[in-house]
Order: sequence, then structure tokens, then C-alpha cells
Amino acid sequence: MVSSSSTQVRTPAGPVLTDRASGPRQGPRAAPPRAARRSIDGFTAVRLAMWCAVAALVLVPIGAIVLLAAGGGGWSALGDPDVLTAAANSLVSATVSGVLAVVIGTLLALLLERTDLPGRRALRLLALSPMLMPPFVGAIAWLSLLGPAAPLNTFWAARFGAPLWNLYGGDGVIFLLTLHSFPIAMMIVTAALRRIPADLEQAARIAGSSAPRALWEVTTPLLRPAMLSAFTLIAVSNLADFGIPSIIGLPERYVTLSTLVYRYLQSGTVEDPLAVVAAIGFVLLMIALLGVVVDLLRSRTRVELDAQAGAPALLPLGRARGPLAVVATAVVLAVTVLPLITLAIQALLPAPGVPLTPETITLASFERALTAPGTLQGISNSLMLATLAALGCGVLGLGIGAIVTRTRARGNAALLGLSLLPQAIPGLVIAVAWLLIAPRIGLFNTPWLILCAYLTSFLALVVQSVHAPLSGIPTTAEEAARLAGASRLRALWDISCRMAVPAAISGAVLVALTAVRELTLSVLLLSPGSQTLGVVIFNLQQAGAYNASSALSLIVAVVGLVGLGFTARTQR
Repeated sequence: MVSSSSTQVRTPAGPVLTDRASGPRQGPRAAPPRAARRSIDGFTAVRLAMWCAVAALVLVPIGAIVLLAAGGGGWSALGDPDVLTAAANSLVSATVSGVLAVVIGTLLALLLERTDLPGRRALRLLALSPMLMPPFVGAIAWLSLLGPAAPLNTFWAARFGAPLWNLYGGDGVIFLLTLHSFPIAMMIVTAALRRIPADLEQAARIAGSSAPRALWEVTTPLLRPAMLSAFTLIAVSNLADFGIPSIIGLPERYVTLSTLVYRYLQSGTVEDPLAVVAAIGFVLLMIALLGVVVDLLRSRTRVELDAQAGAPALLPLGRARGPLAVVATAVVLAVTVLPLITLAIQALLPAPGVPLTPETITLASFERALTAPGTLQGISNSLMLATLAALGCGVLGLGIGAIVTRTRARGNAALLGLSLLPQAIPGLVIAVAWLLIAPRIGLFNTPWLILCAYLTSFLALVVQSVHAPLSGIPTTAEEAARLAGASRLRALWDISCRMAVPAAISGAVLVALTAVRELTLSVLLLSPGSQTLGVVIFNLQQAGAYNASSALSLIVAVVGLVGLGFTARTQR
């Protein structure tokens, strides 16, 4: 006979009630305490706040364009010859530059990843450097090399009677769009190339195929989905680029949709500019969404390959290894370092066309650039807006990335998709969208309108920075915290958010570096007293102060490269 005092009762669940006389006994399930209810409500409130922020930053601007385009009278202006010409120029420049960028990026990816070319790591870093420079700064740098008054064209014209190549015009726009886009294609194709099993090439080699043939017939076809994704992303981005067409195309009357919208908003040459701009923005939005849909359909039908069993056998270049390395190095240096050198030379000269001698070197261009009307205000505005955009995107990106990655809910995919959608929408569309809703929310002709556009455009940078590392970490730490009594919000904050803070900081720094030199959004949303650093450089270039604009562009390029290098070091 067992006494009741020595009996141990194991209960499957529920709180244990203690009684002095009878010891532990199972009681009815009690209601959660008020603190737990407040924690659950707190998590729900945070999740709802993230949804409200994304809706305000993404859905409301897009809805404004759709509503005004549907009810406005701007559709009739789309048949205007100026609009048709600008649309044709935009489509041609975006398509041709996209194709060329993918071809160059793919060739570089194959050359640097699958051959024994010497110096591959250094060449890879140099090839990616154009992506770190603002497009309009790159345009100014190339003008210092291939502009009408550039030393190269002056020398060539003196010898042969005509300049080597005048960069102004449609061909220059396509050339510069390609140069600033091929690093994106190279990154996308390189990532896909590293996921292709080396066993496939080795099997082809065993079956008697040569190394070049195995690379061309086995590996290259598997890169087509990545190449299509790269082309879609690049073409949509180049479709509404403003900096390069405005600086390179306008002097030769090569008008694109972005420069045409800028003219409509600044000069009011049409009867209802907002309605016409909304109609143009709606068309660009549909093109961008079509590209997103095509990419999603491609990703759903792709074939997943097993992970690599070993490192791929590098293609031996043989006797061509040395000459090919020299040619590749010369080409990469010519398109990356040479424009910066010529930009620095022009910044150190007092005026265009002055020969570079020890006597002509001066810092007067830097002094004129820094003391020009509006420069200090533009710098202060850019620093303020970039800092606020970094803080806002950092907080929102950290919250959204942690919620969609570390919790389970039906709306996580929609929240993540909406937060990443603006990266597929041209900046022109985002600027027009905020321009439409600005009068209704009291932000018209204020710098805070530019801040809202920055938050919309750059939120995806932080969300991606947070989502990528957290998605590869198991949720066992959060589960252990929940078992220890922590609420969902407490576990999310103490575990997930603290792990993701370094990634969020890196993403926020990237947002600040991107926003401080941004041009498309700022120039379209410009108001008195709210000009930014990019607008100051653009105005100096348009006013003919080429040396001063080169000096300020050089400062922006150097600071940006140093900052992005620091960000990359922090992320590593």
C-alpha cells in the first residue's frame, strides 16, 4: 500500500496548484496573466505598425498614380509626338543597354569564375566599382574624358580633323547606362554560376568534351534564367534613369521619358502636367510590374540543382593566359579608374581646355564648388535627409525583416513582397507618386516630401540586409525563450532583433550613402530651400561650371567609395 504523501503525479499540461495538506495537484487551466496579454497585444501592435508603415510608403503612392491616371485627362497627351519620341528613346536605350550589360556581365563572370586568369580577385573588385558611383557622377567623369573639349578629343581633332567620339547623344547614353549596369548582371550571373554543380562539367569532360565546349554547352544554358532576371532588373532601372540622359542626352536633344517629365513639371508646357505625368508614370509602373511578374514566373519554373560536390575545374587558358590577362586588366581599368583620373584632372584645372601643367594646377574649382550659392545648404539638406532616411529605413527594415523571417503568419509573404516592391519600380514613378499626394498631406514644397520618397525607395535595402542572414539561422533560440516564459515580442526583440542589428546598421549606412548622392527623386521633388547635393552638382553642370561640378563630383565619388568600402568591411 502506497501512502498519498509519497505519490508523484505527472501532469501533461496546465498550471500546478500547491496545497500544504495534499501537495501538488492538477488544477483547471488558468487564464494568462495580464502581463502576458499585454505582451501578445504588444506584438500584434508592432506587426500592425509595420503593415501601416508599408501601406503608407508603398500602397498609397502607387494607388495615387493609378487613381489619377484612371480619372485624369492625361491619356490624350500620350499620343503627342514628343511623348512618343521620348518613349521610343527610353525603350531603345533601356533595352540595348540591358542586353549589352548582360552580355558583358556574363562574359566577365565566366572569365573570372571558371578560368585560371591571373589576378581574378582584383579584377572582380575593379569590375564592380562602377556600381558604387552615382550614374550622373559617372557621366560627368566620362565627359572629362570624351567630351567635346576633353583633351583626348582635342588631340584627336588636331591630328585627324575630327574628334574621336563625342559622348553627347543617344549612343553616349546607351554606353554609360551599360557601364553602370553590367556590374549588376555580373553579380547575378556569378551567384548563379556558383550554384551550378561542377559535376556536370566534369561528366561532360569525362565523356570526351573539351573544357571550353563543356563550359559553353553545359554551364552557359543553365545561366539563362539568371541572365533573364538581370536583364529585367537592369532594363526597368534604366528605363527611367534621369542623371545620364539629362547630362549626356539633352545637349543633343536626345529626350527620354524621365527628362520629358522633368520638363513638364518645371516648365508647365502642357495644360495639366500632373495628369500627363501620372499617365506616363502609370505606363512605367505597368512595365515594371510586368517585369516583376516575368521574374516570378521564371523563378517558379526553375530547376533546382544539387549543391556542388567539389570545386569546379578551372578552364586552362594556356598560352592565351598572359595576353588575355593584360587585355582584361586594361579594359577594366579603362572603364573604372581612367574616368576618375580624368575627373580629378579636370577638378584641378581652372577652366575647360587648359593644359595640365604644374603651373595650372589649382584648388580654385573646389573653392568655387563649395562656395557656390546653395552648395552648403544642399550638403546640409542631403546629410539631414540621408540620416533620417537611414534611421527610418533601419528601424522599419529591422522590424519587417525580423517579423517575416522569425514568425509564422499568413501575411508574412505579402508584407515582405510589398516592402521589396519599390526596388523594382523606377525612381521616376515613386517621385511622381509622392508629388501627387503631397498637397493632400501638407508636404508640398517641403524637404520632408523628399524624405518620404527616400523611405519608399530605400526601405528594401535594409529589409534585404536583415532578411538574408536571419533566414539561414534556426529559430531554436526563440523557441527556448518562449519555453522559458518570454512572450513573442520579448523573444523577437531579445533574440532575433539583437542578432540582426549589425545587418540593419549596415543596411542603414548603405541607405545613407545612397540617399546623400541621389538625383532622380530629388530633382523631381525639388522645392525652394530643399535642394540636395545631387541637385547642386546637376545645376553646376547645366550652368556650364564644368570644373566646379567635377570637383564636387570627385568629393562625392571618393566619400561614397570609402563609405561603401567601410560598409562592406563591416558586413564581412
